Amino acid sequence: MTSATDILQRLDQTLLGRKGASPESSYVAALYHKGVDAIARKVGEEALETALAAKDGDRLHIVRETADLWFHTLVMLAHFGLSSRDVLMELARREGISGIEEKAARR
Repeated sequence: MTSATDILQRLDQTLLGRKGASPESSYVAALYHKGVDAIARKVGEEALETALAAKDGDRLHIVRETADLWFHTLVMLAHFGLSSRDVLMELARREGISGIEEKAARR
């Protein structure tokens, strides 16, 4: 089975490759072309759909909407020159730290 890290790295590379593509040739290239407002709007839309799926309790729907949310979040990261690795490094930094302590340290 392919590891989650491998999947994320391949997706990061694909998204990076779409940055120079024609908006007519790729959904992701079209999002990049529309800019951060369109990308952020899509992330927000997918977050809401994920929350609504959770409220409904349909496990398959939750997984599918979460996949959409993660995908569009990765598009947003790539737009800013970031990748899944940056987020994974931040999660690793937070590992073992109380959520209350971590949030207080951001103030």
